[in-house]
Amino acid sequence: MGSARWFILSILAPKASQSFCIRHSLVLGHRLRSGHANMSSNDATWQPSPTAKPEDEALAKSLSIWPLDQNNANLLNEVRHLNYVNPEPLEEYDLVVIGAGAGGLVSSRQAARRGAKGCMISAELAGGDCLNAGCVPSKALLRCAKMIREAKKAARLNNEFGISFSPKSSNEKNVEVDVKVDFPQIMQRMRQLRAQIAPIDGHDRGSSLGTHTFQGFGVFTSPSTIEVVEHGKSVGDPSNPTLKFRKAVIATGGRPYVPEGIPGLKEAPYTTNLNLFNLEQLPKRMVIWGAGIVALEMAQAFAAFGSEVTVLQRSRILSKSDEDAAKAIKETLESEGVKFLSGVDVRSVETLREPSDDGGLPLMSVMLTCNENPDSISIECECLLLAMGRIANVQSMGLESANIDYHRTNGILVNDFAQSTCNANVYAVGDCVANVPRLTHVSGEMAKVVVQNSLFDGDWKLSTFVVPAVMYTEPEYAVISKPIAVEKSGHIAPKEPIMKEECDVYKAELIHNDRAILDSSDKNGFVKIHCKKGTGEILECTIVSTRAGEIANEVSLAMKHGIGIEGLGRNIHSYPTLGEAVMGCG
Repeated sequence: MGSARWFILSILAPKASQSFCIRHSLVLGHRLRSGHANMSSNDATWQPSPTAKPEDEALAKSLSIWPLDQNNANLLNEVRHLNYVNPEPLEEYDLVVIGAGAGGLVSSRQAARRGAKGCMISAELAGGDCLNAGCVPSKALLRCAKMIREAKKAARLNNEFGISFSPKSSNEKNVEVDVKVDFPQIMQRMRQLRAQIAPIDGHDRGSSLGTHTFQGFGVFTSPSTIEVVEHGKSVGDPSNPTLKFRKAVIATGGRPYVPEGIPGLKEAPYTTNLNLFNLEQLPKRMVIWGAGIVALEMAQAFAAFGSEVTVLQRSRILSKSDEDAAKAIKETLESEGVKFLSGVDVRSVETLREPSDDGGLPLMSVMLTCNENPDSISIECECLLLAMGRIANVQSMGLESANIDYHRTNGILVNDFAQSTCNANVYAVGDCVANVPRLTHVSGEMAKVVVQNSLFDGDWKLSTFVVPAVMYTEPEYAVISKPIAVEKSGHIAPKEPIMKEECDVYKAELIHNDRAILDSSDKNGFVKIHCKKGTGEILECTIVSTRAGEIANEVSLAMKHGIGIEGLGRNIHSYPTLGEAVMGCG
């Protein structure tokens, strides 16, 4: 995730030649950093249950932060203050940012640190999905899942690693040792670590950097003004603050896609990433609808925890990815007990039991057809996880009032400078933008672009991005590419897939890599590099390996700075490492 954590490393010092007049903002910036921005009107803080007030518990549930234990209370005290009183708005802001996820945090804070008068509007939870319901909690679960798999592997291969296990009783010989999983403790650990990370994304941190933070929902009321609809109020309430801006950034993120028209689905107690991390009991059976990154990460994790996991896929897993990578990942997950159904058409969802107030799980029945069974079948599950991608949060924002062009589900239409194609004073970053990779680190990099371009007359371009994207299964799957193109209309668009006949392919398999052999891992792993035909210019790279995300950074740096495959081949790599496979391609 990183959100605001890694943006500190990306701050750029103002240059004397920049046309935006920083000087008039420095006095104000000092005033903001010395504590002008309000936080709470009193010392009210979130308290854990059963101390918490009933209305606070209800609010926590509505924010999808549950249970309200001490860890979640600590989280909320950072990212959603109780009884918050918004600061008195300035006459005009240099930059107003709507959204408090990775893109909103980076753009608002970087602007403030560079001397601009900036503010951020936080509708729900600072840190966005990534901190609260995405990268951070999911990786905490994946770490536990890896530990469980390693423990089971050591028990299964008794003494291969110099570790021996005693049988469950003195009468039993050569019996596999039980590895008991404490699911409540797994979730407790996740909540504790998430709360530990939260302060860097919190309101207090933003205030210390000179950013005004407003809690409420941002709505454009004109091409240069935004109304902050405070919680519990309506649009147009005269007590709502109105913010006038020179430049604005939309960073409202996205939300899980939920298909329409499936009988019973809307009424069913299904799960998305927004409430998955609230689970207090391990579901005996989990059905995951979707076969992308979130789906496969959670499929592997919950299979390790002990759930019976079935993945529903329309075509193949990772449908837009490298076929060899998809095959390797699927084989691994199947070996760990994950079941895949292909060509799935979900017909209906029936709720057989509602969830209980004490955390008891519901029971649902999913009726579907699939390639593996010509007749309709029904699968029962305690958890139905919808993981079919994301759609942009652009609804009810008054975009028409600001002359901002957008697509209802795909998001804000921007040009190569991350600038609205219809309102040159408005920019957009992250998951709310059409046709960009929906990744936290892309949001952060886009935020750097909009600060430079909007306030400092920069000409940084999205089409120059070299983007590493990683799925954190085991083995990890990483792809490095330049995914953004520009249409003749000026809008950015996804770059066309690389045609096999237009490139040369270099592949190094890990089955012969010494580190993989020594670690007894990555037998189906590889590094594959696509180069422009007849040249060493790297177009794309695919990696399936333990820590593929770490290996990817070398290739990403090479692509960004025009280093060809020959340069990677001549780069000295430490021995023994999995990263030597990159050198092997060159």
